Amino acid sequence: MNFSEILGQEYLKKHLIKSTDNGRISHAQLFVGNEGSGVLPMAIAYAQYILCSTSNNKEDCALKCQKLMHPDLHFAFPVATTNAIKTKPVSTDFLKEWREFVTTNPYGNLFEWLQTLGIENKQGLIGVDEADEIVKSLKLKSYEGGYKIMIIWMAEKMNNSSANKLLKLLEEPPEKTVFILVTENEEEIITTIKSRCQILQFPVLSEADIVKGLVEKEDTDLPIAQQIAQQSDGNYNKALHLIHNDNADEQFEQWFIVWVRAAFKAKGNAAVIQELIAWSDTISKTGRETQKRFLNYCLQFFRQALLLNYNADELVFLTPKSPGFNLEKFAPFVHSGNILDIDKELNDALYHIERNGNAKIILLDLSIKLTRLLHSKEQA
Repeated sequence: MNFSEILGQEYLKKHLIKSTDNGRISHAQLFVGNEGSGVLPMAIAYAQYILCSTSNNKEDCALKCQKLMHPDLHFAFPVATTNAIKTKPVSTDFLKEWREFVTTNPYGNLFEWLQTLGIENKQGLIGVDEADEIVKSLKLKSYEGGYKIMIIWMAEKMNNSSANKLLKLLEEPPEKTVFILVTENEEEIITTIKSRCQILQFPVLSEADIVKGLVEKEDTDLPIAQQIAQQSDGNYNKALHLIHNDNADEQFEQWFIVWVRAAFKAKGNAAVIQELIAWSDTISKTGRETQKRFLNYCLQFFRQALLLNYNADELVFLTPKSPGFNLEKFAPFVHSGNILDIDKELNDALYHIERNGNAKIILLDLSIKLTRLLHSKEQA
């Protein structure tokens, strides 16, 4: 993957190229950026640039990197047991699927990766068996006499055992070994790992970058590309879903509307609590990654309602499609008197679901709190 294939992030491209050309390649780097900002493709392009800049046959090197088959380019990513791999799953068991996934959509997210493996109802992890494999592969000499590069995608999915096992390797890596850790959530990576890495922060993509990508890569008409870019919130992966009419947001919208209507009616009406119990049961039967995506969707929905309530219309891109639901009528119920509490409760629910809490109890507790918050008055 070449730097020219990556949308935006021009400053970071120049920084990585210049540091490589000057021989200043940090042995451990942490690339931090939101979904759809291009962190993984940038890591791959950077690895290709390092490997091929010292290669005697640059064309052959570039071809192997494009196919993600360069012998000195290694990957680690979240996995879980499948019907085929029933115990101790590691990334090397899934390299064929990984290459197809990255080639098809290098801006893809964890949920889509787990869908590719048919295990979207599980939580992918980078466990201690993976750490053992990383140590083994990097202790070997490089095949082509240059650098060895390990890209760890979604590094926040390392558990404590695997992270601690990699610490020594990060402290004292073999000669010409480069770690590139890729994460969407820097806070979930243990401090001892972060302290050993040079950190690069990736901004979200601009609307202009997303428009350019949709027009050039997806052959989208300019007016439609501009509309999609406005709705994508700096996330090119979301833009792709919108342009290809992914129905996940439609399902989330339906769940959200059922939820807020029931929560609004439930105050002083014990019978409606049964509706919230049924709603919590429905969502809890989905996989945890789906639950987390839905809660993030709810966060965005509430924030869009808040912006509309305070007349920041130019920042509002959400257009609910469900008949009978009017965002303008809902917006006044989201205001300065409750938005911080709503935001906190949703993030708390995300935190507990991430840590394998009982989803039905977490979602029902969230729902009962929402019944109060939606009726709270805005302070003068």
